[in-house]
Amino acid sequence: MDAKTDSEQAKSLVIGATGLTGGYILEHLVRGGQRPLALSRSRQTRTGVDWFQGDLEKPETFGLPPFATLYCTANAILLPAALPYLFNPSLKRVVVFSSTSVITKIDSEIVSERETLKKLADAEQEIAALCGQNSIGWTILRPTLIYAEGRDRNITPLSKLIRRFGFMPLVGGGPGLRQPVHAEDLAIGAISAASSHSAANKFYSLPGGETLTYHEMIGRIFDGLRLPRRTISIPPFLWKAAFVIAKPLFPGANAAMGTRMMKDMAFDSTPAADDFGWKPRMFNPTFD
Repeated sequence: MDAKTDSEQAKSLVIGATGLTGGYILEHLVRGGQRPLALSRSRQTRTGVDWFQGDLEKPETFGLPPFATLYCTANAILLPAALPYLFNPSLKRVVVFSSTSVITKIDSEIVSERETLKKLADAEQEIAALCGQNSIGWTILRPTLIYAEGRDRNITPLSKLIRRFGFMPLVGGGPGLRQPVHAEDLAIGAISAASSHSAANKFYSLPGGETLTYHEMIGRIFDGLRLPRRTISIPPFLWKAAFVIAKPLFPGANAAMGTRMMKDMAFDSTPAADDFGWKPRMFNPTFD
């Protein structure tokens, strides 16, 4: 294969290609006739993809051919330090996934969470500045609650709790608004944003196709499990007291996860729809 043909087929690099959204980006790029490059900490083999092993914390070890578009679905906090090693004369657009948590949880009562989100917000600004200094277009995407049935860390753990206990406690009844977004829709949106001139040098919130209360979102999970909806409303003060006792059973959880059921976390999708045709699916998950 000559250099020209190779460059045309491998014109995109996906960092975090083993993740949910990164995997879907690869899938859709290959379907579209590309031969993308993929970068992850563990080498993989996939038809139609040129896979490279690398770590964003060790960017000096990268040995990548030129590419025109960079998609980063890995930890965006690590990207600014690695970007100088990724810039090349062919690069025209950088599309990075962040999170709407930089808005909804920046004042979190959990110190470690607050510190991490401050780093993420700072990284967003550094990425934009570095790309601007090198005349490279950038787009930063902030998804809401990401899911992919059986594989995500948001909806799937809730489904496992429901399947295990047969009911779901909801703090204050769960009135807070949510917009779950499927990882495949995010991949489709990222590819569209990368090819849109209107989406250059902008931030976008990427909510799902409908806005639901936390209560209704949980109800849809029950439906997807083909189980009757069984929820129990718990007053916030009782939740905090009960959580102290139950915490050993859920080592990765914190009390704020419950109290946030009452908080609205909803965003406007109009800018993304106008600039690159964002149109995600409704939330109707199904589980095996």
